[in-house]
This record gives sequence, C-alpha cells and structure tokens, in this order.
Amino acid sequence: MRGSAKARTGAWAIVLCAAMQGAAAAAASIEEREAQLAASLRCMVCQNQTLAESNAPLAVDMRRQIREQLGQGRSERQIQDYFEQRYGAFVRYDPPFMPSTWLLWLGPFVLLAVGFAALWRAVSRHGRAQPVPLTPAEREQAAALLKEDPR
Repeated sequence: MRGSAKARTGAWAIVLCAAMQGAAAAAASIEEREAQLAASLRCMVCQNQTLAESNAPLAVDMRRQIREQLGQGRSERQIQDYFEQRYGAFVRYDPPFMPSTWLLWLGPFVLLAVGFAALWRAVSRHGRAQPVPLTPAEREQAAALLKEDPR
C-alpha cells in the first residue's frame, strides 16, 4: 500500500510538473508571438518605430491589446486585421501591395527610372553638342594671348 501511494504521489508530481511546463511554454509562446506582432506593426504616434520599439502610451496599450487577443486564442492574422480595420493599412510596418499602397511600393523604382532617364538624356545631349565657332574678335584675343610670353 505504501509503495502504491508513493507511486501515485510521484505520478501526480510528474503530471503537475508537466502542466506547469506546458503553461510556462504557452506563456513564452504568447510572449514570442506578441513580440513578433509588435515588431510587424507601426506605432501610430511615432510612425517611424514599431510597437516593439516605441514607449508611447498608445504603443503600450496596443501591445497590451495584442497580448489579450493572443490570450483569447486569436491568430496573428486576426489581430493584424483588427488593427488594420481600426487604423488602416498604414499600421502595418510592411504594408500590403494594394491600390492604396502602390505609390509606396513602386515610388522608389519610378523615381530611380526617372533619374536614370534624366541622366541618360543629359549625357546624350552633351555628346551631340556642336562647338560654337569663335567670332573674329575672340580669335584676335586668343591669338594675342597665345603670343604673350608669360616669362
């Protein structure tokens, strides 16, 4: 009888330890997921920082909301959709490619292409430029300068 009581106590201890490890792993998982989501969302106050980087009160509140929603079992996509619905696509630090963000995604490439076109045009014009002939007065002045001895 004593052996079986000890065995049951040991089994309960193992089950309890496993449950505690599972709870700790779940908490760590939620913290990791919160950190990933906070790094992918923009602080609406700072706008050049992620939620993870910002210490603004709104960023702290948004991180708390992420943690609460993860605790309720919502997926990362559902949480991102929630914030996008509330703040618009700008809240994502990497906004999706959609008509309202085309300029954001394509703008740098368009500016680069315009810059190359302007450079090409300037270089090609420079090569085609014909020298302007000197007037007789300019020729006389040049000849006089060449005849002068600087010594």
